[in-house]
Amino acid sequence: MAKIEEFPVTQAIRALRDAGIGFTAHPYDYVEHGGTAHSAAELGVDEHSVIKTIVLEDDKKQPVICLQHGDREVSTKNLARARSCKTITPCSPETAHRHTGYLVGGTSPFGTRKPVPIYMERSITDLSRIYVNGGRRGLLVGIAPSDLVRVLRPTLVDASA
Repeated sequence: MAKIEEFPVTQAIRALRDAGIGFTAHPYDYVEHGGTAHSAAELGVDEHSVIKTIVLEDDKKQPVICLQHGDREVSTKNLARARSCKTITPCSPETAHRHTGYLVGGTSPFGTRKPVPIYMERSITDLSRIYVNGGRRGLLVGIAPSDLVRVLRPTLVDASA
């Protein structure tokens, strides 16, 4: 008998499989505005290893994704400096959805609707395992940071506030 998957197959899951990335799926009970503190508690992992996928826009309205530790904030000044632009601001939920195809709270860096430049906090590469959104609210995937870097080729930055 075939094994039945206990998590949804999202565009992010398809992208991970297509890239040959080994991952573990971690469904949890999603809570509106619970953030990474809630998901980390649900999974029993350190919030520092839960990685936020934040969709922003530069001063020319070009989308940018920033991957940041769950227990840290993004300095938009540092990110703008790394991108060599004047300003970077968070997108509205509607604009983020338009750029990525994902709802806020379920945004994955994998399988976005269109290619979006990705910037990643440099210290994420120091972790042995990270948990990023699997393309749906209430679903994280555990992967090695090296796999994320190999497939997404993010620009590594020091963007913590």
